[in-house]
Amino acid sequence: MQGACFCGGNPVQWVGEFVRALGAERNLIVGAWKRLGAALMAPLMLWNGVWAAGLKKADPRMFLELEELEPAEVLEKAPAGPEALGAESGEAWKLILVNAWCELDENFQVELRALPNGMSVDARIYDDLMDMLEACRGEGLAPKICSAYRSRGTQKRLYNNKVARLRNAGYGSETAAVEAAHWVAVPGTSEHHTGLALDIVATSYQGLTRRQEKTAEQKWLMEHCWEYGFILRYPDDKKDVTGIYYEPWHYRYVGREAALEMRDSGLCLEEYLAEKTLEIGINTPKV
Repeated sequence: MQGACFCGGNPVQWVGEFVRALGAERNLIVGAWKRLGAALMAPLMLWNGVWAAGLKKADPRMFLELEELEPAEVLEKAPAGPEALGAESGEAWKLILVNAWCELDENFQVELRALPNGMSVDARIYDDLMDMLEACRGEGLAPKICSAYRSRGTQKRLYNNKVARLRNAGYGSETAAVEAAHWVAVPGTSEHHTGLALDIVATSYQGLTRRQEKTAEQKWLMEHCWEYGFILRYPDDKKDVTGIYYEPWHYRYVGREAALEMRDSGLCLEEYLAEKTLEIGINTPKV
C-alpha cells in the first residue's frame, strides 16, 4: 500500500500523514486509530475547505442576490468521491457524495423507477426500499414517503421558498441564504437529485420537525434501516460535518455493507469516506 499524498501544508496533511505513518511503519492502525483519524480528518477538511480527494467548500455568502440566484453555477465542480477512493465502478454509485462541498455534476443521469405514490427513486434501490417499507408495515406501522427524487428546478423552488420565509421572518438577505442552506440544500447539492435519498414520515404525523423522531415509524426505521442498505443521513450529532441540521426523516441508500459499517462505527457518510481514504491511502497531487 502506498502512502497518501495530501494537499501540502495544511492540517489535513498533518493528520493524515501522522495516522498513516503509524500503520505503514509499525502496522498499528487498528479500528480505534482509524476512527480517531476519521474524526480528526472530517472537521479539519471542512474547516480547511479541502477534501482529501481535492473537493472544495463553497462560501455560503455566494448564495446571495436571490432574484438572480443560480446556486448551481457558483459551486465548483468536483468528483463525487467513491471513484477517487478506489471503489469498484459497479458499486461506486452507492457511495456518491453530494453536499455543500461537492456539487453533483450537471450531466449526472440516473435511471428512475416510479414508486406506488408516483414519486421516483434510482431503479437500483427500488427492491430494498420496498422490502424495508413492507417490513415496517408488517409491524403494524404506517410509513409514508413524502419526498424522493427531485430535479434541480424543484430543489431551486424549495430553496428559494425557504429563503423567502426566513426573510419574511426578519432575517437579512445574507443570513437567510446561509440559514436556508442548513435546512434545504442549494440546487445541485441535494442528495435527492441522485434518486438515492428519501424523506419518510409517519402517516399519523407528517410534520418535518424533531417530533418526527418520537413516532413509532421513525424508531423502527432508525433501528432497522441498515438491514436494507439505508442510513439516517443527517443525525443530530453530525450537523457540523454534514452541514445539514438534524433530519429524523431523511434516509439515504449506501448499500448493506456500508450501512452496517456506519451503524457499527457511528460515522456519517462524510466521516466514513474520510476513513476509507485513510484506509486505502489514496494518492492525490500536491497543490
